[in-house]
Amino acid sequence: MNYPVGELFDSSRVIEGEYLEYLERKELKGSKKLWAMGPFNHANKSLATVSENRHKCLQWLDSQPPNSVIYVSFGTTTTFSDLQIKELAIGLERSQQRFVWVARASDKGDVFGDEAKMADFPDGFEAAVEGRGLVVRGWAPQMEILGHLATGGFMSHCGWNSTTESISTGVPMITWPMHSDQPWNAFLITDALRIGLAVYDWEHKDELVTAAVVEDLIRRLIDSTEGDEMRKKAVELADSVRRSVADGGASRKETDSFISYISRQ
Repeated sequence: MNYPVGELFDSSRVIEGEYLEYLERKELKGSKKLWAMGPFNHANKSLATVSENRHKCLQWLDSQPPNSVIYVSFGTTTTFSDLQIKELAIGLERSQQRFVWVARASDKGDVFGDEAKMADFPDGFEAAVEGRGLVVRGWAPQMEILGHLATGGFMSHCGWNSTTESISTGVPMITWPMHSDQPWNAFLITDALRIGLAVYDWEHKDELVTAAVVEDLIRRLIDSTEGDEMRKKAVELADSVRRSVADGGASRKETDSFISYISRQ
């Protein structure tokens, strides 16, 4: 029987160095190798080239001030009740902050549904936020949105891909975990790295998140000294991540080590 000789992690010692060192303790890993080669979805924070062929949300972002927009997206498997969607919509409206909200059929619990099965927004919502907020139904270019200079925060379910994309682009988060590894990813953002605000403590995950909570968190992240400090810290971390995947960086060395190892086998 063949046993695993090592483990690969889509992470970086820049992001999770303390925890990776713990996993490398001999009593835990034995003789196995450990390589932290990520994150694989890193990008520079820059304003994309203006083009009529770009997604409409990027064209809209082009006209917004730097760090002024909260990006709201909960992945492809997240489910919200109609009432929760309405509270989120009201909170976004009352915050008076700019936003891009990617609203998918999965937000209503129908991953394979179409636009017609989307939950209804409060009456007059889209008219009330016109010019300040943009609702995108369906797919949106997340990495390009996060990488846009206008994007100043990310309200997310904290899936690992979304988490590392936000870290890599220097965008602080409002964490709204739902299941699986997401609570731990949220803890990494809010408590370990301190580049985010939590919607709730995990023990309250089944409670309705009110519009007042949404409004307060968005204001704090986008329009406060507290949010500015988190953004500064997030940008510094993103710079460290970019250096880690460049020649001579920590993640590049891990990749070279892995390639060298398997080449000898």
